[in-house]
Order: sequence, then C-alpha cells, then structure tokens
Amino acid sequence: MSVKLQTLRHLAFFDGLDAADLKMLEKYFESRRYAAGTVVFEQGEQADYLYLVVHGEVIIRYKPEDGDPMIVSHIRPGGIFGWSAAVGNGTYTSGAICTARSAVLRIRGSDLRLICEQHPHAGKIILNRLADVVAERKQSHQKLTSFLADGIRQQSAPNGSQEKASWRSR
Repeated sequence: MSVKLQTLRHLAFFDGLDAADLKMLEKYFESRRYAAGTVVFEQGEQADYLYLVVHGEVIIRYKPEDGDPMIVSHIRPGGIFGWSAAVGNGTYTSGAICTARSAVLRIRGSDLRLICEQHPHAGKIILNRLADVVAERKQSHQKLTSFLADGIRQQSAPNGSQEKASWRSR
C-alpha cells in the first residue's frame, strides 16, 4: 500500500525535510493497519522494518531470559519502533504489539540506510531522529535496570532501607 505525501508531512519524524526529500521518501514507505492485539513482530525475529505510528498505540515488550515479559515503552502517534532494522541488527531486541487499532508506516532498514548514503541532507535529519529515539529508549532501559537493581538490593538486605542507602553511596 503506497503512502501519500500528506501523511509524511504530518509526522514530526519528517520535520525539516523539504518537499523533494519527502517525495523521494514516499516510495519507500508502506502503510499497514493492525487490529488491537496484533503482534507486529516478536523479540528475536529477523529485523527487517522500521515503523512509525500514524495512529493507535504499540507497546514494546522485552522478555529477559530468566523472567517474565515487561512492557518497556508505549509508542503513540509520531513515535518510532523497530529501530533494530535501521541500525542493521539482525534481530529485534524486543517485541511489538498493538494495544489499539493502529496505522503505521514501515520502511525496510536496508532502504533507509541506502537513503542515508545517497541523500545526505535527508539522511542527516533521519539519523538525528533515530538517535533521539535510541537515546530515549536506552535511558528508559537504564532507569528500569536501576529500579530493578534497587528492588533486588532492598529485598535481599537484612535491613532494606539502610542497605539501599549504602549501595547508592558506593
């Protein structure tokens, strides 16, 4: 399903791109619609596409080897997911599930990398947007890791609050 130029113009991801850049990008993006509960991709699947949410919501779910799945992010309109494909990872590091009827745009990671090489102006803007998303996700991951570590320390300490304070001061 082709993407209309108007759709690209209304997403913050494309802010700063001129009409010629948008016209060039238009042919690489596909529209997809998903029902609530649809699994877009599972953790560990081959990472082929980067996705942008047009409307609806997608949750990002991570399952550690030794634990239950955790929701690590809610992606709302204008948000991006599946960035493993954009950076050339072989597989997705998390899964993506629609929590509501959703419309997304998707682009092959290999096409995105080619665009960045062949169209440096557009590529720079796109790479900056992706860097923002990756940095935000990494920051969320670090906060979650810290939160979990604090909880573990508190549970395993003989006197939870004193031990927690001593861990932080180390």
